[in-house]
Amino acid sequence: MRSLLGICVLCLMWVPLLQGCANSRDIQNLAYVTALGIDYEDGKYKTYVQVLNFSNIARSENTQLGTEVPIWIGKGQGDTLAIALADTNATSQFPLFWGHLKAVVLSENILRRDGKETYSTLNRFYEVRYNVLVYATREKMTDILTQRSLFNLSPLDTIMYTSMQVRSQSPYILSAYGNRLIANMNEPGNSFYMPSIAINRSTWLEDKKQKGMFEMDGAYFFNQGRLVDRMSVEELKGIRWATRKIIRTSLQVPLDKDRKAVISFTHPKLKVRPKVTGSGDVTFDLSVTANGTIRESFNAPIKELEQKAEQAIEDEIRKTYRIALSKKCDPFQLEEALYRQNPRVFHKLSQGGMFFLNEHSLGSLRIKANVTSTGKYKEVVK
Repeated sequence: MRSLLGICVLCLMWVPLLQGCANSRDIQNLAYVTALGIDYEDGKYKTYVQVLNFSNIARSENTQLGTEVPIWIGKGQGDTLAIALADTNATSQFPLFWGHLKAVVLSENILRRDGKETYSTLNRFYEVRYNVLVYATREKMTDILTQRSLFNLSPLDTIMYTSMQVRSQSPYILSAYGNRLIANMNEPGNSFYMPSIAINRSTWLEDKKQKGMFEMDGAYFFNQGRLVDRMSVEELKGIRWATRKIIRTSLQVPLDKDRKAVISFTHPKLKVRPKVTGSGDVTFDLSVTANGTIRESFNAPIKELEQKAEQAIEDEIRKTYRIALSKKCDPFQLEEALYRQNPRVFHKLSQGGMFFLNEHSLGSLRIKANVTSTGKYKEVVK
């Protein structure tokens, strides 16, 4: 009996030392940050924090599509990014929770100042995850962070958050995660790009009222962590043949003066082969393989479509390379291919961060376009 009493007393003595739930926070009393915009103006960092009302996100039988629910934006500014974020916290009526942050949007000003250090500062906070989508933009931050999806659904249903490739004619600029950007930024020879997001205000109508929708309008290229230049989506058309993750992309194939066929290609494959000459110069031979389905053919023979598609693909690649060369960008990752195969030559050519590609660097192009399907119409393939 005494031993039992002693055990009870000992247990009671330990009770005050046990951790309780006094410091826990009720989930309904938190403000969940889903996106963050960062700008730099007039010598100040400016932050824009997007907080969503979950009544516009949850799906239930009582959900009414088309009902607009306000999007809350908190603004802050300061001499440093950390102070600007703290400025937003000072006026928030609920604690900000960053564990659901899905997208970070950076302005051109912040990229030219020091985009790498900005993202590193944000990533130090333990609640922010590594797999956050990162974009650049020329739009106003308030416009980006208040942009809705179709049917007035929440911003979480837009391409800025889903990172999915939409099935359009030019979706060849894909979203990028922050952890991959940082990894590529620190890798020698990796001239990586950050997708540029914009709002297209001329495509969709709600009744007769124009409604803006997100689109990728270009990309910003970096070298050794510093911004080099920007290329538009039209200038980057040739990059789609170097992006294997592309689900579907449509190519217009000119048949004659007035007719153009259309072939939809999936998951193109690009191989880069650096060749070092005796004089120390380097040329890069590219080979592309792509399988496609006919969308419009005007009854042209399969063989003719494939040949003309191969020429159209080569023209796109060479045009993109010429434009990129004038801006000292490397969208086809040619420098990285040399670094992987022959690092000694790469370090010799890139001494002092020099951009060594020129108009003679792009060597031969071998294109193989295969028409594997004619759609629902039955035609002879091969």
